[in-house]
Amino acid sequence: MEIVLHFKSENYGKCKDKLLADDIVGRASMMFKDGSFVGKDGYFCYISGTDEQCKRAIDLVKEFATEVKDEVKSQLINKIKEEESKAIEGFGNILG
Repeated sequence: MEIVLHFKSENYGKCKDKLLADDIVGRASMMFKDGSFVGKDGYFCYISGTDEQCKRAIDLVKEFATEVKDEVKSQLINKIKEEESKAIEGFGNILG
């Protein structure tokens, strides 16, 4: 399951700490991005994990964050995957 959470800049530290400190959510793959990455304000957190991890993440930060859906979610996930792909490709070129 993949989710994207959005939160205001002033809540970045609180959300990041809560998500990373949790035993269940902390095991999921998480990536934090500044909103300017997709031309938006605040910060985004992309989480890829089990249904349990994703649902718990939403519950942990529900007072500070909102779940992003639809086009913005797709746009952000695609940009992250494209960036990862380029990084892997570049690493492969270094190793030969």
